[in-house]
Amino acid sequence: MKRMLINATQQEELRVALVDGQRLYDLDIESPGHEQKKANIYKGKITRIEPSLEAAFVDYGAERHGFLPLKEIAREYFPANYSAHGRPNIKDVLREGQEVIVQIDKEERGNKGAALTTFISLAGSYLVLMPNNPRAGGISRRIEGDDRTELKEALASLELPEGMGLIVRTAGVGKSAEALQWDLSFRLKHWEAIKKAAESRPAPFLIHQESNVIVRAFRDYLRQDIGEILIDNPKVLELARQHIAALGRPDFSSKIKLYTGEIPLFSHYQIESQIESAFQREVRLPSGGSIVIDSTEALTAIDINSARATRGGDIEETAFNTNLEAADEIARQLRLRDLGGLIVIDFIDMTPVRHQRAVENRLREAVRQDRARIQISHISRFGLLEMSVSA
Repeated sequence: MKRMLINATQQEELRVALVDGQRLYDLDIESPGHEQKKANIYKGKITRIEPSLEAAFVDYGAERHGFLPLKEIAREYFPANYSAHGRPNIKDVLREGQEVIVQIDKEERGNKGAALTTFISLAGSYLVLMPNNPRAGGISRRIEGDDRTELKEALASLELPEGMGLIVRTAGVGKSAEALQWDLSFRLKHWEAIKKAAESRPAPFLIHQESNVIVRAFRDYLRQDIGEILIDNPKVLELARQHIAALGRPDFSSKIKLYTGEIPLFSHYQIESQIESAFQREVRLPSGGSIVIDSTEALTAIDINSARATRGGDIEETAFNTNLEAADEIARQLRLRDLGGLIVIDFIDMTPVRHQRAVENRLREAVRQDRARIQISHISRFGLLEMSVSA
């Protein structure tokens, strides 16, 4: 059975884990004072324009100014008389001192400021509204077959203002057009509130703070295959019930239960050691091999090691089986560590092309449930595979 486990007994941190049986497949941890800033919405001011980078720097209230690429600038910020064809020049589009509504796309990392976008996304239980991005939208790529056909019909019946885009999330499967319209109406009101707040005072300031870890978990992960939601703190349990009601998900209210066992919740489901692995450089594979994960500012490198692998009768078979195991584990580690950007995987060399394609397909299948947008290349003649992971 798949479960959502919420550990709230320690004041220092709040942890939400998703498990299938006793196998951890997603994790979110939040500490007071260290809440995530990704998806926060700010009113910012352009402080510098760099034509060589095709980007602008934005003061949105943080110590480091954010980075706003040209491709993330909505047309509404272009001058009213702008009519150039082809790729615009950023100096013709923006000006220093101009105020913009921005959303954090990637958090600060190392010496780099946050990556920003003016294409706002407002996530609900069933839908994601993109109020200033009419080209975006559609149905989650994880929804297929008859479900996709039904949702297309429901989507066509929704009252979406012109100039906006809409994505139907996996949780929207089986929901009526009325339920989807309810969620859309809530997002539209939220957008109006954001615009009104932005007009209230000069930049920079925070307009909207992304929800806490529990609300995000309910919004992003509640699907019908979640059989139980176990919480080890009575106060948090009551807050969770309120959040479920506010999200319009009464079908899950009976699944929320208080965990009262003597053994700590995460220990009971034997996932503490799995959480520890998410902070280790080397992760063991079932066959005895391992993957080694190193992150730099430019990319994340993942190396597959079969030195201690014991299964498989010959070197080629051992390499193939170890790579298949690694593909599954890499997809899991991407979620647990919340890795993004460019990922380069150094698979063990495999001679048969059919083995290479099988490993690529295994990786594609393993990341299908990931909420991020993931692009996967083929394995090169050097044994390297590149992935791009974006929110």
